[in-house]
Amino acid sequence: MRQFAVIGLGRFGSTASLELMKMGHEVLGIDHSPKVVEKYADDITQAVIVDATEKAALQELGLDNYDVVLVAIGSDFQASLLCVVHLKSLGIENIWVKATSSAEHLILTKLGVSRIVHPEEEMGVRVAQSLSYPM
Repeated sequence: MRQFAVIGLGRFGSTASLELMKMGHEVLGIDHSPKVVEKYADDITQAVIVDATEKAALQELGLDNYDVVLVAIGSDFQASLLCVVHLKSLGIENIWVKATSSAEHLILTKLGVSRIVHPEEEMGVRVAQSLSYPM
């Protein structure tokens, strides 16, 4: 069993969190919205209300103990970037980040994140493959 931290519990982050739970992993879900955290509190290992743009708040979570930190902040790229910069400065090595454009991809590459996820493009490939090879 591995431990994952997911920052941002919108559609993408919550789906990833719930799927990781189904696979038997521990998941720390992090979001700035009390309403969102409350929604998933019973479905994942732990859910906390944290402003991921605050370095001290991230530091208190002990994210260096997790196998992967997934930054799934989708609607506010500035917040996502600030979160990544703080994670890097805290020595977090395995950081996966959601990106929605080639410009975001370029910036995240320069920051040295472990993996950049493009959910729409990756799902488009999977759908096309399923259509082409339905078995």
